Amino acid sequence: PSKPFEAKQESPREPDVASSLEEATRLAQKEEVKTKPISTPSFKEVKPELVITPPPYKEPVQAIKAPEPESVEKAEIGDLAQVNNMSGVGGLKSNNEGLVALARRAKFHYEPPSTSFLKEYPSASEVVDEKTIALRDIILQTMKDFHIEADADQITIGPTVTMFEYRLAPGILVTKLNNIQKNLSINLRGRSIRILTQIPGKQTVGVEVANEVRQVVGFKELLYSIENQKFRVPMILGKTITGEPICLDVAKTPHLLIAGTTGSGKSVCVNSLICSILYTKSPKEVRLIMVDPKIVELSIYNGIGHLLTPVITEQKKVIKALDWLVDEMQRRYTVMRPYGVRNIDAYNEKIQSGEFAAEKFPFIVLIMDEFADLMATAGKEIEDKVARLCAMSRAVGIHVVMATQRPSTDVITGTIKSNIPTRIAFAVSSGVNSRIILDEQGAEDLLGKGDMLYLNPSQLGVSRIQGAFLSDNEVEQIVKHVRTQGEPDYLDPDLFEDIEPDEDNMIT
Repeated sequence: PSKPFEAKQESPREPDVASSLEEATRLAQKEEVKTKPISTPSFKEVKPELVITPPPYKEPVQAIKAPEPESVEKAEIGDLAQVNNMSGVGGLKSNNEGLVALARRAKFHYEPPSTSFLKEYPSASEVVDEKTIALRDIILQTMKDFHIEADADQITIGPTVTMFEYRLAPGILVTKLNNIQKNLSINLRGRSIRILTQIPGKQTVGVEVANEVRQVVGFKELLYSIENQKFRVPMILGKTITGEPICLDVAKTPHLLIAGTTGSGKSVCVNSLICSILYTKSPKEVRLIMVDPKIVELSIYNGIGHLLTPVITEQKKVIKALDWLVDEMQRRYTVMRPYGVRNIDAYNEKIQSGEFAAEKFPFIVLIMDEFADLMATAGKEIEDKVARLCAMSRAVGIHVVMATQRPSTDVITGTIKSNIPTRIAFAVSSGVNSRIILDEQGAEDLLGKGDMLYLNPSQLGVSRIQGAFLSDNEVEQIVKHVRTQGEPDYLDPDLFEDIEPDEDNMIT
């Protein structure tokens, strides 16, 4: 019985030892495998695939949709809007820090000047008295003396002149009136007269005779006439013979040429334009660039918030300013293109409605006084730049106002005239100068001191207007108030500086 017992004891011991050794060997091999770094190429290739997360898979989907026209347009508009908001008003390159200036403008509230700065003037009587009737009869008798049969018609008393209208008999040539102009003046005791051979809308001729006492047309009186008008760049001109206030929107003209001799009222007209803007528009709506070769005419406006740069008096800076305006014009066209708009009004309406996050474009008005001096020093260069601006800048809200006291053909060239159809002529020295400005005579017979002829291409013929009067004291008070509304946000002065060549890098 012991042998079977020993056999049973030995047989299980031997397998147990062997199995233990084998198990120990397997465990050792497993530990060795765990401690070894994973370096097989196949595992490296698989590992990136195992860690891919859903977000990277979205990028190919976006890349496929990007070429669609709608997506490209939205991306482009967003980029342009971001650039637009990072600089000065409407994306202009500001001298101040972009975001700081933008934050200031968001809180900016413009308070226009008070009308208490302006003086009121009494209105003249418009009653036809015996003296006026006597003048009518003298003109009628003179016409009959030269075999011009006519009947007296209407009498209109204006601020500066009184117009007498007559109906000519059948078969009488209206050109005969021009031949007796000097005789009429002599019979009226030397009074200045102007003959109208055609009055728009009427079958009469007119003779304008200067009043003995002229009425002063105050700026304040006409300021109320534009309160309810939706003018984008308003300008107060004055009153017609019938007493109708005349105010124009420079944004519609779209450019303006003003000419007249010294003392004719040209400078007062320019002041009226500027003050019309100061009273009705904030710097966020209209910005100004002023050029004053005479230095003393427009320097009073330095420091107002509407200016994009201090008043320019140097010729080199004038050319730089024109270059900048051309670049700004092209920039605005580039910004507006993705929005699908054709002009500044449509663009600003989209911004106003909140359709896109951007800042409105302000209108920019370039005012150049004594344009003749600029043409004398750099004629062709300035003429080309001004002509290009006038031809293309209207749609993007950039407008040009030029004034000169020497309206000759070398100053007001055919190129400039063709691009500036709206013109104002004050008193000039000859009929030739009148033709250069208005394409017709008449300005040589004006009386000065604001007496003007206004040529509007949308109307038939020219209109005689007595300009609104602004005294130097009134202008000073207006400007003083506007300066208190905040410091001007000028353009970067580097835009108007010449780039000096580096002598070390010059090619010899």
